Amino acid sequence: MSSDTQNPPNPKEEEEQQPDAANNDNNNAGSISKKAAKKEAAKQQKLHSKAAASLSSATSPDAPDPLAAHYGGVPLEELQSKAVTGRQWTEVGSLTEELRDRTVLVRGRVQTVRAVSKKMAFLIVREKGLTVQCVLSVCPDVVSLGMVKFATGLSRESYVDVEGTVSVPDSPIKGASQQVEIQVRKVYCVSKAVPTLPINIEDAARSEVEIDKALQAGEQLVRVNQDTRLNFRVLDLRTPSNQGIFRIQCQVENIFRQFLLSEGFVGIHTPKLIAGSSEGGSAVFRLDYKGQPACLAQSPQLHKQMAICGDFGRVFEVGPVFRAEDSFTHRHLCEFTGLDVEMEIKEHYSEVMDIVDRLFVALFDSLNERCEKELEAIGKQYPFEPLKYLRKTLRLTFQEGVQLLKEAGIEIDPLGDLNTESERKLGQLVLEKYGTEFYILHRYPLAVRPFYTMPCSDDPTYSTSFDVFIRGEEIISGAQRVHLPDLLTTRAEACGIDVKTISTYVDSFWYGAPPHGGFGVGLERVVMLFCALNNIRKTSLFPRDPLRIAP
Repeated sequence: MSSDTQNPPNPKEEEEQQPDAANNDNNNAGSISKKAAKKEAAKQQKLHSKAAASLSSATSPDAPDPLAAHYGGVPLEELQSKAVTGRQWTEVGSLTEELRDRTVLVRGRVQTVRAVSKKMAFLIVREKGLTVQCVLSVCPDVVSLGMVKFATGLSRESYVDVEGTVSVPDSPIKGASQQVEIQVRKVYCVSKAVPTLPINIEDAARSEVEIDKALQAGEQLVRVNQDTRLNFRVLDLRTPSNQGIFRIQCQVENIFRQFLLSEGFVGIHTPKLIAGSSEGGSAVFRLDYKGQPACLAQSPQLHKQMAICGDFGRVFEVGPVFRAEDSFTHRHLCEFTGLDVEMEIKEHYSEVMDIVDRLFVALFDSLNERCEKELEAIGKQYPFEPLKYLRKTLRLTFQEGVQLLKEAGIEIDPLGDLNTESERKLGQLVLEKYGTEFYILHRYPLAVRPFYTMPCSDDPTYSTSFDVFIRGEEIISGAQRVHLPDLLTTRAEACGIDVKTISTYVDSFWYGAPPHGGFGVGLERVVMLFCALNNIRKTSLFPRDPLRIAP
């Protein structure tokens, strides 16, 4: 670009540069003197020097940058809710070809930075697990060397605001989820991350398949183990798979609520501080409650039954559940989110199983329809096959399940419970015979069920209870409850429970109680098994197990 176009001459200066007309007349020569010519040359040189200096300021890293206001760290006072400017941010997930040539403002994390040269760089900006490629290329009055240098110096995971124009490249973008680019005009750092992170998001998002392929090719990729992930859970949660997992978990809870509300259920909230055990046994977290012994509720069981006695008819709850068991398995936690249901029944506990059937078929259908992107993100890191389930959920009696195992050469106690190995084997047999990974097993032996479970009328060694399985693992326990206080007291004493500690619960049934039943399911376990994940800690935001109470 010429100096004339860079810095147009000032009209006043042009007047000063014209030869004095009167002097020309007096000299009678029509030309300027040597002194005037020398002065004119000096002025022209000065103009050229100013133009050159102005041009170089846009490209020199040492000179003051005229575009300095278009990049840099956002001052604290600007982050303290100083003013409402009316600016509009566009979500990264909304950046599509329809926004071509539009100016947008996005906020997200710097996932990667790639400097092509001093004059060009690429930023991958991530928001809610979705990414967009941002291009900075030196251009007069738009992008300076200083801006490119600032951008390439940003640390990964820093929070930035990027303003620019949406463009659509000719070839597909492999390094980002969105198939458009942002031609950057402004970039500001809202929050700077430390230069060295405990774990890299790229490593945490890598699949075992990718790692194995690299090993076969003679390369070694970083594998982030489970404990390291949980120690730095805030970083681990930023991976696309975790973004998908917990959005699906939100949908499970939402669908659970909406379905039950449509079926006439009422949402309730029961206390988590109780005087005695709600499930029996010693696996409770005990504490001092103002000088009185108390414990954290193992379930809302007793109080949701009391709500039925309070004439609510049908109730449900979503809330924390505490189990003090020393279970170091892939599917147990000391604290999890319980999805609980209780309802009046008219004739048979199959009425409760009917609700389970319709609820979970609706749940699975909704997840498959609404969460396609989330399931895809999970599948990239943890590949899995979609869950197989029937439109009408299969129901087998416990005795029928035992028989299937017996025919496969597996002997188990017909009046005992199924262990993890036998549950998985039964799941395989059911899948092979019936083509489903979701089924109900009912009429369990009474001896392996809680004290409040109603015995069967035709054989008191069995109970009106059921478990529900996904991919060979139990996710739901349910039953018709004992609503007769005399029988309830007898059952509690037989299970070793001090009736005094649950006296208010037992008393509820002396005032008249309808026949009722219900079930409980762990939210984390539903998501784990629906997505075929191998550990429940993957579906707990901040897991609590026998060895972990932080972060």
